Amino acid sequence: MTAVIEANGLGKRYKGRWALAECTLSIPAGRVVGLVGPNGAGKSTLLNLACGQLKPTTGTIRVLGHEPGDGPGQLARVGFVAQDTPVYAGLSVADHLRFGARMNPAWDHEAAQRRIERLGLDPQQKAGRLSGGQRAQLALALAAAKQPDLLLLDEPVAALDPLARRSFLHGLTEFAAEREGRTIVLSSHVIADLERVCDYLLLISGARVRLAGPCEDLIAEHYRIVGPRRAASALSPHLSVVQEDHTDHQSAFLVRATGPLPEGNWQAERPDLEDLVLAYLARDRQTHNSQDREDLR
Repeated sequence: MTAVIEANGLGKRYKGRWALAECTLSIPAGRVVGLVGPNGAGKSTLLNLACGQLKPTTGTIRVLGHEPGDGPGQLARVGFVAQDTPVYAGLSVADHLRFGARMNPAWDHEAAQRRIERLGLDPQQKAGRLSGGQRAQLALALAAAKQPDLLLLDEPVAALDPLARRSFLHGLTEFAAEREGRTIVLSSHVIADLERVCDYLLLISGARVRLAGPCEDLIAEHYRIVGPRRAASALSPHLSVVQEDHTDHQSAFLVRATGPLPEGNWQAERPDLEDLVLAYLARDRQTHNSQDREDLR
């Protein structure tokens, strides 16, 4: 099946700063993708490139087999909820539904109505008087009723309390299950949320893709190994060290393994998704800090 999002050497530059650089990836259809990375990593830039709101500085990106934003047909197949969950403060909930119906040829009015009723939203309530969680749910209801093949969500739960966040994620999983082959890309800082709903991970740090693949496969490739103290350079070359910690007598490594683990007095366990993400982010931060110190010399 053709990749839903495929990028080759993709980059976006703002004045003298690269917001995204050398991005090459291929996201398959039917996945719920967790997009994770620190602030300024390039996550929002990637999503805005994918929906056609930005144009690349270098490289290429294709979405659903076409250039992003390539005509009304392409736009109708992609839903996008921006970081501030945009709704129109002066319009009522019902006004939003009517506006969505006029703007989207595949609009599912009954599905939108069901979501609004299930959420307990008053159709006559102005969006500006809704809570942050209600506005986020309204934005998701509008995006879902568009019936897109690809839904892009840029940190939609960042400002929500735990209950509102859980409700939003539940609605998201329902939407994903409604049609086979539908793809969702969810950007979030809350890794526990990604573990709950996502089956594919895309980690961006320092404007570059650092890790990508099905969550189960990525976890299966990594181990936390603990054993007698030794330098990382003493490990087998098929153990790529992501993170290391040492005491006087013991060493602990998080490694990506392409061969057998060390034998002898070594213990091994699988990391969870949060451990994996944090290890890669910590490594990139340490590398970045080391480069900064070198630049100052």
